[in-house]
Amino acid sequence: MHLLIPHASALSEAGRHALRELRLPNLAALLAALAPAARDEADEFTLDAPHERALAALFGWQAPAGELPWGAHLAERDGIDPGTQAWGLLTPAHWHVGTDQVSLLPPEALALDEAASRELFALVAPLFESEGWALHWGAPLRWYAAHESLAGLPTASLDRVIGRNVDTWLSDHPQVRLIRRLQAEMQMTLYVHPSSDRRAEAGLLPVNSFWLSGCGRHQPARPAADLVVDERLRAPLLQDDWAGWAEAWAALDAGPLADARAALSRGEAVALTLCGERAAQRFEPQSRGLLARLAGRFRTVEPADVLLGL
Repeated sequence: MHLLIPHASALSEAGRHALRELRLPNLAALLAALAPAARDEADEFTLDAPHERALAALFGWQAPAGELPWGAHLAERDGIDPGTQAWGLLTPAHWHVGTDQVSLLPPEALALDEAASRELFALVAPLFESEGWALHWGAPLRWYAAHESLAGLPTASLDRVIGRNVDTWLSDHPQVRLIRRLQAEMQMTLYVHPSSDRRAEAGLLPVNSFWLSGCGRHQPARPAADLVVDERLRAPLLQDDWAGWAEAWAALDAGPLADARAALSRGEAVALTLCGERAAQRFEPQSRGLLARLAGRFRTVEPADVLLGL
């Protein structure tokens, strides 16, 4: 098996403190038994998160930074034929206006069900269609746009933007001017619509904009059959819920990491990829002599030391 774990590390001081407090015996045993292999390292301002780059490599994709075709890939998973068009993922969102910046809240915080999502989709679709874009509904938080201008358009992934200043992640690409205008028009359209009042009365956040990401043409995804991607760390990390993140880590260690450790002890092929905000590190078994294997049984690795480097 190949276990890939996104959001395995954090850059905030609170997150790093939580890392140092983690007790992950199965991860420690795996890190002691496996050897570091491929590493992909950049910085936290790259448009694609490390786990996205790692997955793209496993899929066999080739694309410049910010142009991994997640929109076309997810559209196909939602039963939409991507054909040869260029696609983008449109995520309905709530932009929070603070004193010094506008930030994007986790879309899951909208609690958007299918009926409400379809209503909003039908309301704003003409804004995009007037620009020649074709819009498709895939799921409450997954809308899709198809247009030739989305080919070669670099965008920041949603996981990069959540909780951060949106202006930091809007590039100076010529097409972004249109996207900014559509974001403003969607905000004005929804602000005066009765659905916003209904959501406010129900104690729900209003949908007041969108985020565009994952633009490009469809590329076949060819992951290995034994690939397991466990995303349980994502939600608590993006919400700065460090107690919840620690609990998710504990469950991950007791579940998939324990399974991987058991598989390794049975002599099965096991690989582990840990992804933080700056780097993705892969670990694999190494062919070692008898003395090296015996020494490895007594080697200890502190997971926090590895995770803090991601």
